[in-house]
Amino acid sequence: MISDTLLRAARRMVFAGATAFAVGIVAVPSFVTPTVASDGPPSVADLAERLLGAVVNISTSQTVKGTEGPGAVPMPQLPEGSPFQDFFDDFFKNRGGDKGGGGQKVQSLGSGFVIDAEQGIVVTNNHVIADADDIEVNFSDGITLKATLVGTDTKTDVAVLKVDPKGHKLTAVKFGDSIKMRVGDWVMAIGNPFGLGGTGTVGIVA
Repeated sequence: MISDTLLRAARRMVFAGATAFAVGIVAVPSFVTPTVASDGPPSVADLAERLLGAVVNISTSQTVKGTEGPGAVPMPQLPEGSPFQDFFDDFFKNRGGDKGGGGQKVQSLGSGFVIDAEQGIVVTNNHVIADADDIEVNFSDGITLKATLVGTDTKTDVAVLKVDPKGHKLTAVKFGDSIKMRVGDWVMAIGNPFGLGGTGTVGIVA
């Protein structure tokens, strides 16, 4: 089935942490003279620019029942002028559901990336979309598309989504070969977990 095939392919790609996606490997020369210090890898700006279009932000919403009683999470008391005030105001305002016990609307955000541009296949973490009523994929060019769930794997925390790419030119990442990776190889992780734009960092396989 398509879901099994995509999940197997997605598992091969997931070798970074639960909230970061390693989407490219930058090889650097190995220095054999211990007295020579390395200044780090060469710039990965070209790689990041090429791949940031494939990194997406996943926005979900779900109705949570039974959160208006004694077990409801109260609005935190923040100091005056806190930079988090607007965030929590918006968060708790959006949680307002039916007062008659119908539940509250909860929203969450996470990162994902496109693995098939023609078919509109997107990979993200399972915990990002778990129990979601609605899933939207936000692309770097400002486009937002509704997504349907193709399949999930809770053990590896992977979920496969599908959007309709008709009329849109999507960018996809290419499959790497994690078997060839060695401790000390440079990797780059990029994501868009908060919907504020793509972010990137580099490190080594430890």
